[in-house]
Amino acid sequence: MNTPNPIAFTLFGFDVRWYGVLIASAMCLAVLISSRRSARVGIEPDSILDLAIWMLPIGVIGARAYYVIFNSSIYHSFYDVINIRNGGLAIHGGLIAGLVVLLVFCRAKGINPLNMSDLIIPSVALAQSIGRWGNYFNSEAHGGPTDLPWGIMVDGVKVHPTFLYESIWCFILFFVLSYVFSHRRFEGQVVCLYGVLYSVERFLVEALRTDSLMIGPFKQAQVISILCIIVSASLYVYLRRASQLKDKR
Repeated sequence: MNTPNPIAFTLFGFDVRWYGVLIASAMCLAVLISSRRSARVGIEPDSILDLAIWMLPIGVIGARAYYVIFNSSIYHSFYDVINIRNGGLAIHGGLIAGLVVLLVFCRAKGINPLNMSDLIIPSVALAQSIGRWGNYFNSEAHGGPTDLPWGIMVDGVKVHPTFLYESIWCFILFFVLSYVFSHRRFEGQVVCLYGVLYSVERFLVEALRTDSLMIGPFKQAQVISILCIIVSASLYVYLRRASQLKDKR
């Protein structure tokens, strides 16, 4: 499977890349799905739109800043830093920035942040599944050489399509989390499961990648994934027990 043209179309002499089209489409779909589901947790659809106005751009800034921090040597001007058309967004940076925005927004609006997190996180997984295909069109975020039949050609070498592995996992995760959301037993259950399940996949797939951001000798995505698994699993147990104690009163 060969890597396709990264340009989706040209408008008034300006090349519009698949990377941006896919990420923008994924964000819009996530907002739409979350808005339609919001009534299940007593949140107004308008609150989702208000949150998205802040979370989406700040999330992109966070994703870019995270990537630039760990790759500062390859950027030589402010334009290089803000030019994201060729890729360079780190999902962990976007998730961290998005979480901060969510906590501030929920505090200001008097919304339970666990309810809001449970509501939007399945759609976040779906957005990740779609957005990962931007890496395919940009010939980035791939693994090392492989002889597997589903390998992709990058610079004349057949490599692991790690973007595809994560895309498939996140697509399945969307349905798993959606089911749990519809049958959740306590607030925070869905977002904690996301933290564990996504991080397990990311840790494993990151081992195959050749363009990982590093923390010394360690791949930072693997370090973050381990921390996220520990925190999410611990919070899951705590919230479940707290819910059980509350039900017994």
